[in-house]
Amino acid sequence: MKQPFPFSAIVGQDEMKQAMLLTAIEPALSGVLVFGDRGTGKSTAVRALAALLPPIRQVEGCPVNSARAAECPDWAEVGSTRLVKRPTPVVDLPLGVTEDRVTGALDIERALTRGEKAFQPGLLARANRGYLYIDEVNLLEDHIVDLLLDVAQSGENVVEREGLSIRHPARFVLVGSGNPEEGELRPQLLDRFGLSVEVTSPTDVDQRIEVLRRRDAYEHDNDAFMKTWRPRDGKLRKRIEAARTALPSVATPEQGLRDCAELCVALGADGLRGELTLLRAARALAAFDGQDEVGRSHLRAVAPSALRHRLRRDPLDEAGSTARVARTLGDVFGPYQTAAE
Repeated sequence: MKQPFPFSAIVGQDEMKQAMLLTAIEPALSGVLVFGDRGTGKSTAVRALAALLPPIRQVEGCPVNSARAAECPDWAEVGSTRLVKRPTPVVDLPLGVTEDRVTGALDIERALTRGEKAFQPGLLARANRGYLYIDEVNLLEDHIVDLLLDVAQSGENVVEREGLSIRHPARFVLVGSGNPEEGELRPQLLDRFGLSVEVTSPTDVDQRIEVLRRRDAYEHDNDAFMKTWRPRDGKLRKRIEAARTALPSVATPEQGLRDCAELCVALGADGLRGELTLLRAARALAAFDGQDEVGRSHLRAVAPSALRHRLRRDPLDEAGSTARVARTLGDVFGPYQTAAE
């Protein structure tokens, strides 16, 4: 079985890669939505991210990946207190999935064979402390969307049916991808994604050639290809780990807070979630860059992905949301400067 395509080997799509790396550093960003044409590397990037992420430490045998024995739910009957390393969970939520498969349900086999009423964990349990990936998220059924909204709000999965009364933590980074031609996303779910990215097919001929070259090498000389790119993924993984460690100490000057608020007011972004996401993303980027405080360069870099999906539609403004963010950045921060701001 081939290993996932290396994250470092993905050509272009810099904003998408940046957004995914930021969620790996700061899980409080909640997730990233990647909308774009077919064949633009959306699913490839998610699979590559899964292989790139640093491992987690969890209690051996815990179905919700608890970091400490005291956090394992009683219903799980985990006998071990031993901590083991395992890859960060990245769980697929397929279209057409049933509610029982998502939340968990009565273990029918155990009920029939042993006469015991036991809980069989679902996808939300497996995704705790990891990622939940939904391809074609805009085609997800409404009742599953409602369920995800409840869990994303509370960070807890609650199952009350079939005589079961079960609760367990369900905190995960939500990653969704889709094609905008196939329908829009419900506003309530859209707002739950911290970052939003628009991807398009590259128009530069040399870049398209490089995509073909790397993909062909991956498929036909996989060992040599992975040998070339695995060390680069390793370096990137170390940068993520270093950024996670540094993140709590990254300072936000008073001017940075004012910049966040002024930018969101100028854009007319709904609520305060835009400011919070903008600040968290900028702080994560500063940590990734090895900086000890947030600057305007960090805010500029993350503003489109943090704010483009939070703007009200303006029938008198034909510019897209990305162009509106870029224009407002210029109005609020002034012309872009290549030197550190």
